Formats: sequence, C-alpha cells, structure tokens
Amino acid sequence: MTRFSEEARQRTQALRAAIDALPFNTELAAGTLARDRFQHYITQDALYLGQFSRALAIAAAKAPDTATLQSFAQSALGAVAVEHALHEHYLRAFGVDPGMLATAEPAPDCLAYTSFLLAAAHHEPWEVLVAALLPCFWIYWDVGCAIAKTAAPDNPYRAWIDTYADPRFGEAVQAVIATADHAADAASANVRERMLAAFTRATQYEYLFWDGAYHRRLWPPAG
Repeated sequence: MTRFSEEARQRTQALRAAIDALPFNTELAAGTLARDRFQHYITQDALYLGQFSRALAIAAAKAPDTATLQSFAQSALGAVAVEHALHEHYLRAFGVDPGMLATAEPAPDCLAYTSFLLAAAHHEPWEVLVAALLPCFWIYWDVGCAIAKTAAPDNPYRAWIDTYADPRFGEAVQAVIATADHAADAASANVRERMLAAFTRATQYEYLFWDGAYHRRLWPPAG
C-alpha cells in the first residue's frame, strides 16, 4: 500500500505548486515583499500559532501510547517553540509588542483555519487530527527549502527563510510525517480516507492564509 504521506502529497500536488507560486512567496524569495504585507502576515501567524499549539497539545494527549505521545510532543511542540521565537523577533522589529496579540483580531483566513483545526482536535479521531496538523509543518519546510536555494544573503526576510530551511526543523517535520504514516497504517479504510480529506483541507487553508496575508484580507465593516 502507498504510504499515507505519498498519497497525500500526490492528491495536493497542484495545490502545493500553486502555494509556491503565490505572490507572497515569490516576492519573499526575491526580498521585495512589502513590509506591511509581511507585518500583517507575521501578526496573523502569531495568532494562528497560539491556537495551533492548543490543537497540538490535544493531539499529544490523544496519542495511542506513551512513546507516540513523547515523540509527537517533542517534535511538534519543539518546532512550534522555534516559530514562536521567530515571531517575537519580527514583531519587535516592526515595533509590535507581542503582548498586544492578546487583543488582536484574527483575520478571516486565520480564524477559519484555526477553527477547522480545533474542531478536528475536539471531534475527530486522533489519526484525522494528525493529518490535519501535518500540512502546516510540511509545507513550511518545503517552501523554506525552495526559497533558501535562490534567496540572496541580504534578503530582509533571511531570518524567516533560515528558520524553515533549518535541517533541525526538517527533522521535526519528518518525525510528524512518520507519525502520520504510522497512524494511517493502523487505521481503517474509512479513517484513512478522512485523514486524506483533512490533509487536503488544511493544505487549502495554507493557500488561503498566505493569499489572505498578501492581500491583507480583513473582515468587512460591521456598519
């Protein structure tokens, strides 16, 4: 049987290519991404990470055995800690107090994505939740590595690029991929299909998140 990760990648191949081609990522790679676009993105990504961490904690708690719990928690939460440090670096560079995030409002794409993940955390089997969480790790690793190949050393977003192209981040990602593959191997055909559906939906949200950040998509005025 084809590994879950291989099948998931095949199903989302066109969408992942579209993510690479998004203006946000192509301009970030060139170092020409407008500062206000990146500032909107990094603020929203920090808000996203807070809720993503909650879903990760639930996934760790739902793990079928202690060894899986420890492995998943160390890999996934370790990667999140690195991302958190990156957010603080850029927020302070933009003059944004990280403490202000407590009252910041998530944009539509951010809220939709985190709501999907938290719903999976509370209502879906553990295997489906792991599949829903995987694209956030895997796609960032892929995008980071692709950009690192061509980005100039003086790229203003070098800290972002270096974080996601770091082999240590890649090791954490590979551990989460292995966890998803192992979960799928033991799952029923129905649960495996739900895993693939969750992985696909999360990949779609990844696209929307970056696209929304580029266009600084906000809520329509209530009045």
